[in-house]
Amino acid sequence: MSKRDYYGDPQAPAANSLVVAVAVAVVVRDDSGRVLLIERTDNDLWALPGGAQDIGETTRQAALREVAEETGLTVEITGIVGIYSDPRHVIAYDDGEVRQEFSIVFAARPAAGRLRPSSESRRVHWIQPEKLDSLTMHPTMRMRIEHAFQERSRPYLS
Repeated sequence: MSKRDYYGDPQAPAANSLVVAVAVAVVVRDDSGRVLLIERTDNDLWALPGGAQDIGETTRQAALREVAEETGLTVEITGIVGIYSDPRHVIAYDDGEVRQEFSIVFAARPAAGRLRPSSESRRVHWIQPEKLDSLTMHPTMRMRIEHAFQERSRPYLS
């Protein structure tokens, strides 16, 4: 299923769904400060690894599973970057559903594994912070990464 993200776009369709299911994303940073990113196969944008929480798992378990599935790495969760629920961010799906976005973003560090792409990630790379501006990325994804780099004492809440 294809999807298109909108943020603060007056041409965006109106949300017709607020899904209680949780989406997670994970900002994985290594000891040299690089961030782990994937090039998504569904929209060709660079993004943090992440996805939907499955029935029967916690948000933490979903975050760990999504990183492993999309990147090949096992990670250790170190905190929460933020909770994102801005009604200006909607995601339109090709079946006509338009969801108001809701996600929890975790911070993590790598523990084990080797980078490898998946059916959801065309490419997987460690990216130096100064290279982020050269990547095609949704503005809300950039915001989440910026919030993680700020190392706030409290999570971002919207």
